[in-house]
Amino acid sequence: MINPVLPTQQNDASFEDVWDELVWRGLVHVSTDASALKALLGGDPITYYCGFDPTAPSLHLGNLVQLLVMRRLQLAGHRPLGLVGGSTGLIGDPRPTAERTLNSPETVNEWVANLRAQVENFLSFEGDNAATMVNNLDWTAPLTAIDFLREIGKHFRVGTMLKKDAVSARLNSDAGISYTEFSYQILQGMDFLELYRSYGCVLQTGGSDQWGNLTSGVDLIHRVERADTHAIGTPLITNSDGTKFGKSEGNAVWLNPEMTSPYAFYQFWINTEDADVIARLKVFTFLTREEIEGYERLASDEPFRREAQKRLALEVTTLVHGEEAARAAIDASAALFGNGDLSALDEGTLRAALTELPHVSAAPGAPLLPLLVETRLVSSLSEARRALAQGGVYVDNEKIADENATFEPTLPGGVAVLRRGKRTLAGVFTA
Repeated sequence: MINPVLPTQQNDASFEDVWDELVWRGLVHVSTDASALKALLGGDPITYYCGFDPTAPSLHLGNLVQLLVMRRLQLAGHRPLGLVGGSTGLIGDPRPTAERTLNSPETVNEWVANLRAQVENFLSFEGDNAATMVNNLDWTAPLTAIDFLREIGKHFRVGTMLKKDAVSARLNSDAGISYTEFSYQILQGMDFLELYRSYGCVLQTGGSDQWGNLTSGVDLIHRVERADTHAIGTPLITNSDGTKFGKSEGNAVWLNPEMTSPYAFYQFWINTEDADVIARLKVFTFLTREEIEGYERLASDEPFRREAQKRLALEVTTLVHGEEAARAAIDASAALFGNGDLSALDEGTLRAALTELPHVSAAPGAPLLPLLVETRLVSSLSEARRALAQGGVYVDNEKIADENATFEPTLPGGVAVLRRGKRTLAGVFTA
């Protein structure tokens, strides 16, 4: 069933067709013939697919780009196939620097179920263009090695395979590349061929870093079936300073709320730089062109209000986690900084918020001053005393002046919120 917070109809009349919208939103970095794609997507409904490999227990922000592209195409009337790679996930596509660690079949099977559920949240399984979920293990597992080499492998030329960016990067690295990962592009090409034959699928979407794998299927179908198919590679999303999007100190931003809490997810988006926020609104929301251009003017004229960031964080958190979780994250953000009732927050949201902050554990009745030092709100006990004397220390948004104050957890979940000044926060959990 479709997530009720996703749009259910194409409502932006600014564009003649979905191709023009994809281009305006900056979602086409590379593609097969652009004019042919425009005609294809502006005509009768087609079947298209995007694949997701279970190389982790959850999808992340990079995958969210593809999920929303799939949803846009479905809103335009086209039929999506959501592929979760039960076979390709056993291998993993080549990374630029080193070989992947192979996960057990049991682990991959578990992750297939996780990813399938996440993909299903972004598609509709009703109506004339209802989505279908597929698993490439269904057609790969029955193949013998000889069948694979004779029926599929014979159509691939090693010279062409060596030129693919992912392969050439690895060949030029110290790690080299195994035959296992070298064969990945053949498996993905076979997927497109199978979906072309079984569902009439004529378009594959994916990240531009997968372009070699995307075109392997286009080339294979042309060789075997003498038919023309297409591929769209979306840009790799980076920040305006060139850093990798969605990474913070090496940690991905996951779609699974147990791996990245809705509060942390919301904070990621609210902290978007001014230089990036309009591009993010185009890629990650279903706001209309007119609405986004309005936020562009606000971001230019009144950047201090951060209205574009607030709308971005609300929209994307709602898309992924639902409206209730998004509102809880907003309420938690306000309450932590003294603009709301901390006791009104639910335990899960409050604990998730404090986990993102510097935090320590203490027994009830523990002296407050050492906790200020342990959480690094101050550097020493003497600085803690000065901060108290100056009226700059708060516990659960109540100003504290008593040097003998102790940790007395009264908030849901047995926690306390320490604050120095207006914006420096820390948490204390009951030991």
